[in-house]
Amino acid sequence: MEDSKDNLIQPQDVAGLGDAHEIIIIGTAHVSEKSVQEVVQAIEEKKPDIVAVELCPARYRSLTGQEEEKEIKISELLSGGKLYFFLVQWFLAYIQKKIGDELGVKPGSEMLAAIEAARKTGARVALVDRDVGVTIQRFWSAMGILDKIRLIGSLIPAALGWGEEKIDIDTITQEDIVSQMISEFRKISPAAASVLVDERDAYLARNLHLLSRQGRVLAVVGAGHKEGIARHLAHPEDIPALEGLNERPSKKVTFAKVFGVGVSLLILATIGLVIVKAQSSQNIVLAFGIWFIVTGGLSALGVVLARGHPLSALTALMVAWMTTINPFVAAGWFAGMVEAWKLKPTVADLKRLAQASSFDEMMKNRLFKVILVAALANLGAMAGTFIGIWIIWQRMGLINPAELLKGIL
Repeated sequence: MEDSKDNLIQPQDVAGLGDAHEIIIIGTAHVSEKSVQEVVQAIEEKKPDIVAVELCPARYRSLTGQEEEKEIKISELLSGGKLYFFLVQWFLAYIQKKIGDELGVKPGSEMLAAIEAARKTGARVALVDRDVGVTIQRFWSAMGILDKIRLIGSLIPAALGWGEEKIDIDTITQEDIVSQMISEFRKISPAAASVLVDERDAYLARNLHLLSRQGRVLAVVGAGHKEGIARHLAHPEDIPALEGLNERPSKKVTFAKVFGVGVSLLILATIGLVIVKAQSSQNIVLAFGIWFIVTGGLSALGVVLARGHPLSALTALMVAWMTTINPFVAAGWFAGMVEAWKLKPTVADLKRLAQASSFDEMMKNRLFKVILVAALANLGAMAGTFIGIWIIWQRMGLINPAELLKGIL
């Protein structure tokens, strides 16, 4: 691919052309004005043949306002694990933007500055990062269920501004500080850290090595990648092939799926015990009433907490008892579809969501409202499943939960 405006080139297109030239790596903070100045100064002084930026085509189009207009398919967004995948992806971007707003710098400003400086000096621009969609998918797939819970639990307070600490942006580009941050992330989820850092270090290094055969390269990358890239470039023959790093994760039996099957079996076992041990039809009706009220009530409560429409809450109340029994549907899907029917979110809402600077602004966004309604309705229904089973066991005298837990422990 080549773009006439920014003279874009693809690293893969230059394989096998000439000997390797010098590669200069500039480590930056993605929300630092100081980094912007350092990048421009380095390009003007070094005058490289190629300026490589830590962007993929999708992120490049987004930064330069060239993203494609696509219709939002709410039904696909709310299905399966895409809902929580989208929320995490968005929260990560939102937190970075929030930090940038506090510092007066738009995230990615140093990349735009590098592209503009390259254009002025006549250098070609190369997009050397892996597709952001592949990275996020591999990142999410690499995390275990506990890792995902810890991540979401840490992102929500950060997004809401709870427990904020003053950021010293000048220290973020220091290698020792960056190493400490990466080390802490590895403690939370080693596999996910490997996807975000190690895999991309190798991917970036491979592309930079290919580009160096066309001339002197100046690479603008996040400070966290500088050390890893340099380590790979010291032994280019050992850098993994791009094909393996570009593979999207295949569907696999995850803890979440096993957990879902286990919950379904637990529900079926409870239904069986109620039918076998119930002394009268009244007890069966009582058990159903408990299940309906607890699962539906908590699911509807989730919609209320998301400030959803009353019809969405009513929908969650009416369908949660059924969706908790069926592992292939979710209360949040129905509640979210009703919310979407009432609010009618558009592509414009998606763009505005990316620009939201506060949680209040997010809550005014129609697309975010739909997503939050669906997510909290699902969480409420899940909580209702366990609470409902507990109450039914106690009220029906099927099994004493306290004695059961005591025996297990």
